Amino acid sequence: MTPAHGLSGFFRRPHPIKPKTGQESVWDYPRPPRVEPRSERVIVRLGGQVIADTTDAVRVLETSHPPVYYLPLDAFPAGVLVPVEGTSFCEYKGEAHYFDVAAAGVVAPRAGWTYPEPTRGFEALSTRVALYPGQMDSCEVNGEQVTFQEGNFYGGWITRQIVGPFKGGPGTAGW
Repeated sequence: MTPAHGLSGFFRRPHPIKPKTGQESVWDYPRPPRVEPRSERVIVRLGGQVIADTTDAVRVLETSHPPVYYLPLDAFPAGVLVPVEGTSFCEYKGEAHYFDVAAAGVVAPRAGWTYPEPTRGFEALSTRVALYPGQMDSCEVNGEQVTFQEGNFYGGWITRQIVGPFKGGPGTAGW
């Protein structure tokens, strides 16, 4: 029995962690999700190299998920984002297209994605890419190394300012 199930086996919402001053609970994020511009400095490294350094990110906030940061496509040097075949579909954002992320001989397969023609309300994502932080050497927000959301489907970035519990790990699919 997982913490999200009662004795009867029926789903119940997990108990959100109460945020402290300066923190955000992912349980206060909206559904459907929203896009929010950010000015923090975001630095991403792969293969021992900085592959993105920007203060022009947006993040997508969705109930139970850590924020997903989307960085401008032009923040990446040529050759770092390599388009690959295959798409997936998000009921809110539309059809996602994927990239291998490559630097200094290291390739992170399908580690980035974009929405070139997003649905209404998510237009800001059309010129941006999100990355799975767990497949990079490091991802930083204002100098803090982020931890990544469990599982291999979502790409949330967890900092000290974000509290859960977070969807994505074992036993959380029904949240």
